Amino acid sequence: MKLRIQFVITGLAAHGAEMMLYKLLSRINRDVFNPEVISLMDFGTLGEKFQEIDIPVKILGMRRGVPDPLRIYRLMKIIRQSNPHLVQTWMYHADLIGGLAAKSAGKIPVVWNIRNSNLEPGSSKKTTIITAKTCAWLSKYLPVKIVCCAETARKIHENIGYEPSKMKFIPNGFDLKLFKPDSRARMEVCQELNIPQDSIIIGMVARFDPQKDQKSFVQAAKALKATQPNVHFVLCGDEITHENKELSTWIDDAGLLNSFHLLGRRTDIPRLTASFDIASLSSAYGEAFSNSIGEAMACGAPCCVTAVGDAALIVGDTGRVVPVRSPEALSNAWRELIDMGRENRQQLGRLARQRVLQNFSLDPIVKQYEKLYWNLLGPNV
Repeated sequence: MKLRIQFVITGLAAHGAEMMLYKLLSRINRDVFNPEVISLMDFGTLGEKFQEIDIPVKILGMRRGVPDPLRIYRLMKIIRQSNPHLVQTWMYHADLIGGLAAKSAGKIPVVWNIRNSNLEPGSSKKTTIITAKTCAWLSKYLPVKIVCCAETARKIHENIGYEPSKMKFIPNGFDLKLFKPDSRARMEVCQELNIPQDSIIIGMVARFDPQKDQKSFVQAAKALKATQPNVHFVLCGDEITHENKELSTWIDDAGLLNSFHLLGRRTDIPRLTASFDIASLSSAYGEAFSNSIGEAMACGAPCCVTAVGDAALIVGDTGRVVPVRSPEALSNAWRELIDMGRENRQQLGRLARQRVLQNFSLDPIVKQYEKLYWNLLGPNV
């Protein structure tokens, strides 16, 4: 008999947490596990991708930040009718709503999944902070396990009251067949964006969000450009376009309109990432385990990251780690990698890919989830 698991997630936008769920279910052993996805909000950009791999998707249609008792009751009915062996919730709001619904539907065991590191008053949404604190209080009673995608996240959440004995660290995993070095990618991207082949490309894959701190990235770019005129900056993600007035104003004020390439949402992320001479992360808070950095390392790109979440753990000694909200430090770290020359950067990139292979390859990470589910359910099914 297959083990039925319902995965309840806040939404299905193509962001890091949602993509990790997709990667997990794309590789989970379907001879043993029978998964289903429930999105509290909408179909997003990933709903169709789940259906393409024969994962059923149910949508509740909640609006962001608006509790809806009728839809919560509907979730409880769906869970009761499906009668899963386990409910795995994914992110704070799903942890709270999905956890309570699962218990109400028949005391079904629940595994939470924490995808954030720190929550910052004034930057993080108030409803998210309240939800996380409520979950901390319920953590002693509601979940049987709490998966954290980052060691930093585990420690932070223990400090705000989450039950330590239930916490388990499982990092994000990366597909090294999809994300890999590609010498042609750089030439193609340079031609597409009209970037001279002898330029240095510094890239970042991240949606436009205060958490990602693109403002510091632009300030660091201005400082670097003063001494490195052949540098180009390639950014992509939701709302990363010249139509974004706030972002465009930052770039224009820095005098860098001709050096920034804003590509918006892309479907060719492996190709773009493989074109970077240096990959970067400028996040200021909340980032737990960056998918974009792991993907860049898998592509053989040395990384310059801010010290947020597990970024330092991911990069190790294959790149540079700088303080958050410090454009000067970020610019200096980029300059160090540029000054070491192409051959040394490529050697760092090879070490970066090897680090991902040894520690964060997707299939072993999926096995960790499977082992967790089996240990919780197998003896009793």
